[in-house]
Amino acid sequence: MKKSAAASSEASGRAASVRIRDVAALAGVSVGTVSNTLNHPERVAPATRDAVLGAIRELGFVPNLQARVLTGAPSNVIALVVLDLMSPFYMEIAHSVERAAREAGFVVMLCNSENDRDKEIGLLRMLAAQRVRGALLSPASGTDNVLDRLDPALPVVVLDHMGIERGCAVAVDDVVGGGLAAQHLLDLGHRRLAFVGGPAGLRQMQQRVLGIRHAIESHGLDPDDVLTQLNVDDIGIQGGVMAAEELLESGELPTGIICGNDMLAFGVFRALGRAGVKVPDDVALVGYDDVEFAADWVVPLTSVRQPIQQLGYTAAQLLISHASDPEHRHQQVLLHPALVVRKSSQPPG
Repeated sequence: MKKSAAASSEASGRAASVRIRDVAALAGVSVGTVSNTLNHPERVAPATRDAVLGAIRELGFVPNLQARVLTGAPSNVIALVVLDLMSPFYMEIAHSVERAAREAGFVVMLCNSENDRDKEIGLLRMLAAQRVRGALLSPASGTDNVLDRLDPALPVVVLDHMGIERGCAVAVDDVVGGGLAAQHLLDLGHRRLAFVGGPAGLRQMQQRVLGIRHAIESHGLDPDDVLTQLNVDDIGIQGGVMAAEELLESGELPTGIICGNDMLAFGVFRALGRAGVKVPDDVALVGYDDVEFAADWVVPLTSVRQPIQQLGYTAAQLLISHASDPEHRHQQVLLHPALVVRKSSQPPG
């Protein structure tokens, strides 16, 4: 154990003794090129950037980030602020953001707002004070005008949320997604549906239920007669359990249930199973997101697939452009979902 600690200390000492000019000499470039690779990677040709990064790895060079910040140099850190760190959806988002950031020479700081708008604002102000290069934000409930309250010096790209008046945003068309789920169940013959969603103030949930209502109307039916809507504060499995228990207690169990995400669907499945209600024999179940293990659930879950990897990667690229390119132009990117049909949905009994 002592030998390992000593070896670690020796390695740290070697890394600390490596200077930027040593990296430049090994890579065969100027000190300025090494500096640009660290501070402005978008200005360096990919082959040159790879040579510099290779030299950094070989020598174990560690940039003094604190000194860079104190001297006014831009940070190579971007932040990702999400609603729920436990959500597989946001973990997949984080993976794609990290990949895009790494390719551009950035690192990612992950933050959790817990869908609390005050905590969200506090996090963004702290990030601005720490001089991060920019932030990707999945806004908490009721924060459509969040950008108006932020430090304009902090570049922000809104993630999984449209409707902002300025800046960049990347989202999936949730009205279409909700419509796909409802259309599927209606085509199977279901006429008593329920929507189990997260907090009612979340724009994603509002858009998904709007798409469901549109699909019901397109079948010549009244959404108020066909659809029961339940919103819960917890967007995880326990929220789905609570919603399903409420449906069971009402005595008016629908034949088809659409959930605002897959985790809620897993919770609904669990509560129905405990009550002896079978999916899909008694109730058809549709999730949303199509997270990685939806296909491997006890009964493989029909789900509205979001292009999660594309969502996170595109948003990260826009943020890096916004933070680095004086000629950057804001974009609003709307991606399209698709329905993946599996065994959890079938015609009513």
